[in-house]
Amino acid sequence: MTDAPIPRERGPPLYPISDEVRRSVLNEAERLRLLSPTERDLIRLVHEPGFPRWLEQIKSIGGCAHPIYLAGHTTTRDAVTGEVLRHYDTGDDPGGRMPVRCRNRRETRCEPCSYLHAGDTFHLVRSGLLGGKGVADGVQRHPRLFVTLTAPSFGAVHRASGPDGAVCRPRRDGGTCEHGRPLGCGHKHADTDSAVGQPLCPDCYDYPGHVLWHASAGSLWNHYCRTLRRHLATAAGITQTRLREHLTVSFAKVAEYQKRGAVHFHAVIRIDGPDGPSSPPPVWGTTELLESAVRSAADQVEVRTPYSPATGERVIKWGKQIDVHPIRSDAFTESTAVTDNAVAAYVAKYVSKSVGDAGGIDYRIQDFDSIRLAPVSAHLRALMAACWRLGGLLELEELRLRAWAHTLGYRGHVLTKSRQYSTTYGALRAVRADHRGGGLVALEDRDTVTESAWRYVGSGHSPAEADFAHGIAEDVAALREIRRDMIAEGWRYAA
Repeated sequence: MTDAPIPRERGPPLYPISDEVRRSVLNEAERLRLLSPTERDLIRLVHEPGFPRWLEQIKSIGGCAHPIYLAGHTTTRDAVTGEVLRHYDTGDDPGGRMPVRCRNRRETRCEPCSYLHAGDTFHLVRSGLLGGKGVADGVQRHPRLFVTLTAPSFGAVHRASGPDGAVCRPRRDGGTCEHGRPLGCGHKHADTDSAVGQPLCPDCYDYPGHVLWHASAGSLWNHYCRTLRRHLATAAGITQTRLREHLTVSFAKVAEYQKRGAVHFHAVIRIDGPDGPSSPPPVWGTTELLESAVRSAADQVEVRTPYSPATGERVIKWGKQIDVHPIRSDAFTESTAVTDNAVAAYVAKYVSKSVGDAGGIDYRIQDFDSIRLAPVSAHLRALMAACWRLGGLLELEELRLRAWAHTLGYRGHVLTKSRQYSTTYGALRAVRADHRGGGLVALEDRDTVTESAWRYVGSGHSPAEADFAHGIAEDVAALREIRRDMIAEGWRYAA
């Protein structure tokens, strides 16, 4: 029988820790404690085994500010032999997941994705003016107009002086409103002046009318399109039901917020033949006829809001200001005209904007206290409050004013188009994906079967990851500017 081992009594360590080592450990802990959360997260991130691969992934999505993370796999096989032609699995990626772009169009939310969306918008609008991307080249010879439709006045607001340096609202006889505020303004306001767009008298301003107009703007546009077709038929001396036998009307429009917080629309309107862009319009379908119908329809169209004892039944119409310009081809017109590329660039510029660029917010409001604390001007806060109050009325419930209080009651898409105007965002994304896929082109001639299984596993960045993504986005933007300058220099030397 062997004796049981005698347990070793507690005592000093076999290898005593020197005071110098102890101080070093304590100093390192102290240094880490003094670091900011972002700096500590940065140390954690760069020491991750998959950090280089993660960096490659974020570069591949252009430094997206709020990526969506997916986990799963995709396998492409030959439909006849079952041979695996392509396989991708996120199991070997950092965290077992793959980031994809958020695709947010708002520049305030994600600048890299908004730039990509603006580029897609440019090509979408441009192809409807010059052809290409599935649209016949003959559309550039069809009647085309660039139209701006505005909201009516809901009360006098301060205006920027403009290049002529005129005063805001000159008034010789002065005078005050019923609330004791001046009816005019003799100051000169710069575009960046915070007073621009603010009402001269908030008590005189029609805030209910403003938000109800926003809530009905989409319906007003739909009625306008129908009225425009009816006016074209009347001008041609045919019935509206037979108009489709002679021509079709296509459009693409974008919504823009003015400084006063009111939406106005920029639209490209085009006449095609009965078969769409591939067929020419009738001889009588001229640019002059289209312009006349555009103006007359804008004057006559109207919709009405649901009746409420609080607001009555409001008549919703376009404002008196309407701009109509024929669109000329770049190659056949002077530089001062409204041209194809200029219109496409203009629309693309505003598709990445939102109410936030007019001083508002781009997130939903959950309660009335959020309106009181919102970092906006008193004018926009009053518009949001009007949405909240009117949205609580049962008879106006269908307008969903509370859900869209952050957009001042406007709930339409920033860009809409008719089906036959041009290509689609989905088609443009598919072409870009095929271009970046590289090897996918080699599989086009083979009969393949693809099996995919993906699931959402997270979104967004940690503080350190956000810094890296922001730096990557800045580098991409800088390289883009350098490339643009090099192309411009090349053209200059070639000329």
